[in-house]
Amino acid sequence: MNKTVPTDVPVEAFVAAVEPARRREEAERIVALFTEVTGVEPVMWGPSIIGWGSMHYRYASGREGDMPALGFSPRKAQLTFYGFKDTPEGEGLLTQLGPHTASVACVYVKRLDTIDLEVLADLAEITFTHGDSQ
Repeated sequence: MNKTVPTDVPVEAFVAAVEPARRREEAERIVALFTEVTGVEPVMWGPSIIGWGSMHYRYASGREGDMPALGFSPRKAQLTFYGFKDTPEGEGLLTQLGPHTASVACVYVKRLDTIDLEVLADLAEITFTHGDSQ
């Protein structure tokens, strides 16, 4: 069973508890930016992912579930973005983002002030539009 499901925890309460202070400030900026880009209010998914919209997925293995169309988590070591690599447009834009690392499903940024926020907004819009339309 998928543990990453929407919860009733207020996003503001989660963000207010993020440590250290710099990471909390970065989270506040990202929540404001992604809310503006998507036009929807964020919801907590599981204990630590802030999500906008939702999408249903189904793997070849038969496993299926729901996840945020656009997701973000202000982890202590780095900011984690979900879905940026799910479209060719998003994958192409990553080269313009600035310093980051990536896994199969996530993009990681150590400091918000080292990346291009316009590119971040574009990635968020592409990811949200792609995911929310599935």
